[in-house]
Amino acid sequence: MYIAVAGNMGSGKTTLTEMLAEYYGWTPRYEVVDTNPYLEDYYKDIERWSFNLEVFFLKERFRDLLAIAERDDTIIQDRSIFEGVYVFTANNKQMGNLSDRDFECYMELFDSMMMIAKYPDLMIYLRSSVSHLVENIQKRGRSYEQAIPLDYLENLNRLYEEFIFNKYKGRLLVVDVDSLDFQHSREDFSNIVKKIDAEMNSLF
Repeated sequence: MYIAVAGNMGSGKTTLTEMLAEYYGWTPRYEVVDTNPYLEDYYKDIERWSFNLEVFFLKERFRDLLAIAERDDTIIQDRSIFEGVYVFTANNKQMGNLSDRDFECYMELFDSMMMIAKYPDLMIYLRSSVSHLVENIQKRGRSYEQAIPLDYLENLNRLYEEFIFNKYKGRLLVVDVDSLDFQHSREDFSNIVKKIDAEMNSLF
């Protein structure tokens, strides 16, 4: 089985991925962030490094899909290839950070990959307000994230909503996280687990 956790930066998806992997005994796959060779340069000069960054992420996520397809155990993935394309790359294109030529090249790569890709059995979307995202980003203290423009996060949130509710065709569980503290509250985490159990029971 293949589970994906989706959500904007600062929504808690990596934390929830880790907690669910431990609770269910699933195998986690985490998004490459700190080892991405383009990320720090990207936040310093977004327009210059957007294509490099997006192609790197696309390559990593497709490699993950190939690896997941060969596994017999249940995989839970921190961010999927789909939101990488329809949220983050789409945002860079809309903000003028990707040229038409680069975007077309990128989408041709993605379309070729999708010939052998499949949707997750369940996608868990952590829905968050921008103010909640900013609070969490400040708490975790990654230096390259502290200067992220507010309109950048707002655009990402808008594209997440469009992707999740208008474009995504797979099985979906939406969790509003603004009022939750699932990392420290056993009750909040338990309520998420109950919702996941209900979704998984309906798969079989």
